[in-house]
Amino acid sequence: MSRRRRRPATALAGLLTLALTALALPPASAAVTTTADEAVPLTELTVTAEQVATGLRRPIAITGLPDGRMLIAEKNGTVRAYHPGTGLAADPVLDLTALVDTSDNERGLLGITPAPDFARTGMLYVAFTGLPAGALTLARVPLGAADRLQVLLTQEHAEFGNHNGGQVAFGRDGYLYWSTGDGGNAYDPFKSGQDLGTLLGKIVRIDVGRACGAQAYCVPRDNPFVRTPGARPEIWLYGLRNPWRFSVDPVDGSLWIGDVGQGLVEEIDHIRPWQGGANLGWSCREGTPVFDPEQCRPGVHYTDPVFEYDHQNDNCSVTGGVVYRGSRTPEARGTYIAGDYCSTRAFAVRPRPGGGYDSAIIGNLPIQPTAIAADVHGELYSLSDLPGWLNRVSFVHIAG
Repeated sequence: MSRRRRRPATALAGLLTLALTALALPPASAAVTTTADEAVPLTELTVTAEQVATGLRRPIAITGLPDGRMLIAEKNGTVRAYHPGTGLAADPVLDLTALVDTSDNERGLLGITPAPDFARTGMLYVAFTGLPAGALTLARVPLGAADRLQVLLTQEHAEFGNHNGGQVAFGRDGYLYWSTGDGGNAYDPFKSGQDLGTLLGKIVRIDVGRACGAQAYCVPRDNPFVRTPGARPEIWLYGLRNPWRFSVDPVDGSLWIGDVGQGLVEEIDHIRPWQGGANLGWSCREGTPVFDPEQCRPGVHYTDPVFEYDHQNDNCSVTGGVVYRGSRTPEARGTYIAGDYCSTRAFAVRPRPGGGYDSAIIGNLPIQPTAIAADVHGELYSLSDLPGWLNRVSFVHIAG
């Protein structure tokens, strides 16, 4: 779904060119057959996609289940199931339309993930904009039992319909992470990004395996702002604008975040498990350039993105993806892939063993990518918004 923003009235100093180690697309050549279980240079990878299902209604989020199915959240509040052996099920497996506010292009059912014990409990965690006024809502619900939905946490978001975030995922630590946007419109109107007193513009981390008092969750003791006066203790990261898709690397537990920019820079952030409390900059900064000097504070450390790109050549809005951990293309293991909603470019980013990051454009995803996710085997799928497609995404190792 498009997440358009207004361009700043004045040009920002220090506009960065594309932060790519290798910008050119890999040359067209025959695929290479290899059994090496070692990552190859990103310039030797390209991405391909195969349409495997159609007829979805604005598919917006996707997650894998232990039994091999993929659950697909549609913007209106329904959840569909796809299995590579049987295809897309005709009927929704969950219907939350009576609860979901879809009054704006960016409102709706935004995120879905299974509980770590889903195989036993059938429990899902979902994020949506709730009726009647678009409140950002985090809830849990058994698959197929909408009447048993339990709201865990909400954040008022009535003034503007955009910038809702909405990704949900469990970390390797067993805690649930949830992203929220800055409150909408443009220019961070409530100055939420740098405000620890609100959940807007944050990534939240909570323990949903326990209840504490009247809350249906607990705050982990090692959350960074538990003892900060005036701060919401649920906050794990702050300084975000509209984190449109983050994911957890299942190998090292790090977070990869795609944060949508105002009108200049789209950014990818990589946050290690020990970096709780990191300030990602908005709205002091948009990517690395300064955006609003009044929101910058002396002595504050801002965590730089590991990759950013501008709005040239039809780029408009980042869709964060995942780190590839599948087995079909071992040469691509450890490679993070993200896309752009408008240009459909596929961006690959990979940490270097000695520090720093490599990055490259490795082709294009199918039209209007709203989400990229892995199945239980670590193989990738993407969603296409208005056409209503589910696509199987693969890496191909090509000759260098």
